[in-house]
Amino acid sequence: MAGATTAQRGTPSPDRPGRSPRQGAGPARPPRSPKSAKPDRPAKAEGRTAPRGPGAQLRRAPVLASLAAAVLLVGGGAWVLYGSSWLRVEKVTATGTQVLTPEQVLSAAAVPLGAPLVSVDTDEIESRVRGRLPRIDSVDAVRAWPHGIGLKVTERKPVLLIKKDANFVEVDASGVRFDTVPKAPAGVPVLELNAAGSPSARRFDEERLLHEAVLVAGALPAPIAKQTAQVKVGSYDSIVLELTGGRTVRWGSGEQSDAKGRALTALLKAAPGARHFDVSVPTAPAAAGS
Repeated sequence: MAGATTAQRGTPSPDRPGRSPRQGAGPARPPRSPKSAKPDRPAKAEGRTAPRGPGAQLRRAPVLASLAAAVLLVGGGAWVLYGSSWLRVEKVTATGTQVLTPEQVLSAAAVPLGAPLVSVDTDEIESRVRGRLPRIDSVDAVRAWPHGIGLKVTERKPVLLIKKDANFVEVDASGVRFDTVPKAPAGVPVLELNAAGSPSARRFDEERLLHEAVLVAGALPAPIAKQTAQVKVGSYDSIVLELTGGRTVRWGSGEQSDAKGRALTALLKAAPGARHFDVSVPTAPAAAGS
């Protein structure tokens, strides 16, 4: 038996439950149009900027006001520092002097009174003081707002004296000869250099021997330095100290001077009546005489 035709397959069967045959197809309904169709917005032209309204100008006003205030503040600050009479140098002080006087330091500093405090070159002042006063080892120039400059100085301290005619040349622990005085300062030993006949004279000249003497004098403990009248140098490894009371100390070379100073301190306490001391070998010091 032949199967159902295509038309028959597409027609629902009236025998199927729940299904009612379609009575007939009416004419096709046209598609519904949107209830509210909005027209397309025209695209913005490239490269154009939308005109700014009053709101943008109002937002820009605080920025301009802040910039104007900053300019006025900077300009006012510069005027206060440089143009006004409020922050100018009116007073210069010097502290830390011992041999020198504060007036000598102020004269060497030559700080311009009445100049704007901010424009004073403190480095130049420090260089000027050191150049004009060799006794000054260091100086620190600082601004003391609102009207001052303070100078804190540190003077060189002599550890050795070199006899020169009727005067004495002061030498510090760095070997700097910084001043000539007519009277020997108390507690500073005098150098006696007599190395002309030394076999090592060609190898160790006077400048080198002076360096060794300064090394020894600078390493002396303060109580011993005050008792030392002379530092005698016969050669590089033949240095002798002359203490007060006719006592002598064989020091040797300038090597291990710190250890030798400690050994001599112990000897002076252990043998207060001794006249001769030997610390050339600091690990085996010796004392003799009475």
